[in-house]
Formats: sequence, structure tokens, C-alpha cells
Amino acid sequence: MSDELNIIQELAQENMDKAISHLETELVKVRAGKANPNLVDGIVVDYYGTPTPINQVGNISVADARTLTIQPWEKNMLQPIERAIIAANIGINPQNDGNIIRLFMPPLTEERRRDLVKRSHSEGEHSKVAIRNIRRDAMEQIKKLQKNGLSEDVCKDGEKNVQEMTDRYIGLVDKHLAAKEKEIMTV
Repeated sequence: MSDELNIIQELAQENMDKAISHLETELVKVRAGKANPNLVDGIVVDYYGTPTPINQVGNISVADARTLTIQPWEKNMLQPIERAIIAANIGINPQNDGNIIRLFMPPLTEERRRDLVKRSHSEGEHSKVAIRNIRRDAMEQIKKLQKNGLSEDVCKDGEKNVQEMTDRYIGLVDKHLAAKEKEIMTV
């Protein structure tokens, strides 16, 4: 029976790890004033009728601190890439010179920085909710084990371990958010 308890705890930890990695992925997409190729991750281009990630139709590089360049592998992909970036609504207008597409990151205003911090905190809140849901599911499974004959003391220890794990992961979310906020607010 305690093997099942260990499995529940391991599964909860694995799912909480996934929630943290998802948060990290989402926070990378929040622009902090400097060019980052991950900014265009998730943008899909119509490549001869097939939706294709932008990084599979061209080379994305950082020209300087405020400029991203996208060099398509085929010249006829310039227009579809440009349309995809505009449709993605990332707040940047692409500049097409016939060979490459440049994305100039405008300097962030104080108000825009605060909006980005709010967006970051919103992503963090989603992660915290996911972690709490994982905790709830694990607690319910432990209670079922107790009904099926596992001793109450072992179940209480299992619940305590899950709660400590939850607290640790919530703290990790807070650390990520504090680091991102500092990055965004640094001029």
C-alpha cells in the first residue's frame, strides 16, 4: 500500500515540475525590453498550406539588443512570415527589406513595463492554481488509500509530504516571478 503512496507523491512532483517548466516557457515569451528569439516561438506560418513554426522556415537571430532578424530559407516566404507576425499581435511591426525581416523592439515605457509585470504575475497565478490542483488530486488519492485500509498515520505523513512539496513549488513560482519582475523593471 505504501508503494501506491510513493507513486502518488512521485506523480504529484512530476506534474508540479511540468507546471514550473510551463511557467518558465511562458515567462520567456514576456518581452523585457531586449530582443530574444523566443519571442517569436509559437508563431505559425502558412508554409505551402501547412501551418509551420516560424523557426522552421527561416533563421532567427539577434542583431543587437533591440533587433531580431528573420532570414527565410526561401525568398517567397517573406510575405507569409510578415503576415504571421502581424497576426500574432506581439506588439511589433515587422520591417521587410526584400531579403530579411527585422523586428525592432521599441523601448518600454513605465506603463508598458507595469503591464508586462501584471501579465507575468497572471502567468504565475495560473501556475500556482495548477500546483494547488495537483495537490488536491494527490490528497484525494491519499484519502482513497486510507479508505482502502492504509493506516491513518501513514496517510497523514503522505499528506504532510504533499503539502510541503506544494509549498516548495509555490515558493519556486514566486522566485521566478520576482526575477522576471526585476528583469522587466530594469531600464
